[in-house]
Amino acid sequence: MKPNSTSRILAELPQHAEILVIRLRSLGDVIMLTPALAALHAWRPDLRLSVLVEPPYAAVLEGNPAVAEVLLHRDFFSTATLLRRRKFPAIFNQHGGPTSAFLTAAAGSPARVCWEHCRFGFVYNLRVPDAGALDARKQFHTVEHRVTQFYLAGLPSTPIPPAQVFPQPDAMASVEALLAANGVKPYSPFAVLHPGAAYFTKRWALEHFAATAQWLHAQHGLAPVVVLGPGDREIVSEVRRLFPAPAVVFDSLSLRELIALISHARLFLGNDSGPAHLATAAGRPVAVIFGSSDSVTWRPWQVPHRVVQNDFPCNPCRGDRCYAFPEPRCILSVTLEQVCDACDALLKETQALASITPAANSGN
Repeated sequence: MKPNSTSRILAELPQHAEILVIRLRSLGDVIMLTPALAALHAWRPDLRLSVLVEPPYAAVLEGNPAVAEVLLHRDFFSTATLLRRRKFPAIFNQHGGPTSAFLTAAAGSPARVCWEHCRFGFVYNLRVPDAGALDARKQFHTVEHRVTQFYLAGLPSTPIPPAQVFPQPDAMASVEALLAANGVKPYSPFAVLHPGAAYFTKRWALEHFAATAQWLHAQHGLAPVVVLGPGDREIVSEVRRLFPAPAVVFDSLSLRELIALISHARLFLGNDSGPAHLATAAGRPVAVIFGSSDSVTWRPWQVPHRVVQNDFPCNPCRGDRCYAFPEPRCILSVTLEQVCDACDALLKETQALASITPAANSGN
């Protein structure tokens, strides 16, 4: 992507200036912000980047060397008061909704950046066009979209880094104990499976996930570890029925523990959802099953991966219901064979890469 910088906001900031980046809402959105933060930090490591997130997602940024401070948005008044007191010289609103707009206004920063299409655009003095205005391509990954705010504010164009999360030692120890208590021996290879998703149009059949878990164990010797989050409560009992031993089911891990668990998985398999983005940021091989959502925008970024999706003219859509058929054919059409083939190819690919890495390193 070739930026068309219209501002020198970033270049003109004094040494050690503080910048605020606002990213409210979802797990995946916070994860997909990390490459932009890393790019900015690599260019100007003197800048202190503070990121405002909602409390459930703060663990995503724990230990991140690009982030000087994580601020938590709990209620409007206390957050607005804090931001006003901090006097940030520049704010980058990566969310764009009404709450983040009012917080930006309350902060009173001289430089206020958001997207061209965002709500209450009069709050901002640099409004960034969509990525398509900077590049002839028709579709972009969300990571590429996130970094355009910084490009237009003066960040030089360089290769965009991968997403990253940083598992913490205490969370690692907790997960190792949980695995051992459930029969997964230390250093045993395992696959993490996440069968949940926000909408039914994105959820591959639980029976298929269970069959794939059995296949991964029989064919590749991987212990199946199934993870469920707060939004997956309605399927917990069915998952426990369909995934008997040797499968392990965790339905109450903290986000810190989930990061630690995924970071040691031999493979991640799941629907398009937050844990799939965590696996991407952890640098694990990722197989993602897509239904209604846009796999170009949300596919794994810069990690070995396979996307399993069947094309339909109506894809992508909002996903809250099926807009074209009586049932969501996009996700229902994905077969067990397709997913097993994707996992098999990904495991063979990453095993081959692992086998040549020592030889390559020894020649340096």
